[in-house]
Amino acid sequence: MNRKEFIRTTGLLVCAPSLFSFKSTTNQKADYLMTVNGAVPINKTGLILPHEHILVDFIGADKITPSRYDADIVFAKTLPYLEQIVRSGCNTLVECTPAYLSRDVKLLQRLSKASGLHIITNTGYYGAGNGKYLPPHTYSESAGQLAARWTREWEEGIEGTDIKPGFIKIGVDAYPLSEVQHKLVEAAALTHLNTGLTIAIHTGNGEAALEEMKILKNKGVRPEAWIWTHAQNENDRAVHLQVAKEGGWVSFDGLNKQSLREYIQFLKDMKEAQMLHKVLISHDAGWYHVGEPDGGNFRPFDTVFKDLIPALEKEKFTEKDIDKLFRKNPARALAVSIRKA
Repeated sequence: MNRKEFIRTTGLLVCAPSLFSFKSTTNQKADYLMTVNGAVPINKTGLILPHEHILVDFIGADKITPSRYDADIVFAKTLPYLEQIVRSGCNTLVECTPAYLSRDVKLLQRLSKASGLHIITNTGYYGAGNGKYLPPHTYSESAGQLAARWTREWEEGIEGTDIKPGFIKIGVDAYPLSEVQHKLVEAAALTHLNTGLTIAIHTGNGEAALEEMKILKNKGVRPEAWIWTHAQNENDRAVHLQVAKEGGWVSFDGLNKQSLREYIQFLKDMKEAQMLHKVLISHDAGWYHVGEPDGGNFRPFDTVFKDLIPALEKEKFTEKDIDKLFRKNPARALAVSIRKA
């Protein structure tokens, strides 16, 4: 069976974004993902890219403003890349740009409707980069106060819209976590317990990942509610396996043509250890870079489709394996559900 037949027979069909939503996760099963156009049943989310970017501005929290770019220009530049992956069989893209790094939910909703692609945005703050992307109140407020801010985005919508986040995105630097980064992880845990949103943490290395997992457990959150973002930065396969065995999601999300063989080896190792069901794969690609001419060099989201899936087929990964990696795993990881320890 070729790849197009696989996509057709496993239900990976492009659907218009769902327009219904839930107000609360109370007594809700883990059966939907929250997109910029509302909740989508888990069996309709199709093939998912769980870590990508469309628009990013690295100017810093103290200088960032929507006036630094023209949304119409960004729309025109980025839409063809989204249409390209829709044609390849992708149904859902997780946009990981947080607040104060140029999260633009109205633009994402516009792109979703134009492309037919489900797009998921986030709440949370990015604490990596020595605090450059953190607003001042991050330092003065408690974890509970930060969680209340992020929870309001879930309950009321983001920045005056009815668009809700589909996960929590934070970032830390390498181990040991700083005081403010520790607080961000605690705030994310509290937000998860309020909302059921999964926590994705940009992480420097395996030691930091293990520290994050410990903090989350101490706050009463199971590792199943946490994605170790950029796990490829840790060379020790034993740490990947430890996190997976404890229930965390191990995300190898810097895929490109140059790293293809390395990523295949990651997947072979995880499959051999019977941990393929805890793996996520994405490119961390894009993006329109505010401040660079014409948005800079936009890297397409296509290596999964053009290179990785065909290579995995040659490596004797089954249709079930590929379905697990690109549809079932990310849908389970991102399903809205409170996971208490």
